[in-house]
Amino acid sequence: MHLAYVMTQERGATDRLLSELAERLQAKGIRLAGIVQTNVECYDKELCDMDVRVLPGDEVIRISQSLGPEARGCRLNPGALEQAVGQVTESLAQTPAPQVLLVNKFGKHEADGRGMRPVIGEALAMGIPVVSGVNRMNGEA
Repeated sequence: MHLAYVMTQERGATDRLLSELAERLQAKGIRLAGIVQTNVECYDKELCDMDVRVLPGDEVIRISQSLGPEARGCRLNPGALEQAVGQVTESLAQTPAPQVLLVNKFGKHEADGRGMRPVIGEALAMGIPVVSGVNRMNGEA
């Protein structure tokens, strides 16, 4: 079982690192599954939208929702995240199996046992190495 994580200081650096890793691994012919995050500016200029690219393809799913400029809660759209989880779960069953699972972030949902956590467990049980981004708040989980 191989599980690795990355944690960076700069905002967005983990997303960029994992996206670049995905590109480099795919260029070497390594079969990937998972999601990597690409952030784009949104209307309020203070927060960015959270889009994930479902590997190994190029489909992008927006996993954030706009709650307005005064909102203080989590902007994650759980339904959109679960859509991505479903697609990644399906990709684990492909033949040949992926060689690496990349997960954009082990966040609050994963710390609570939801989100990509079951996919991480399934990949590890299959012997597929997993690389995930982790934020400091969820490092212990």
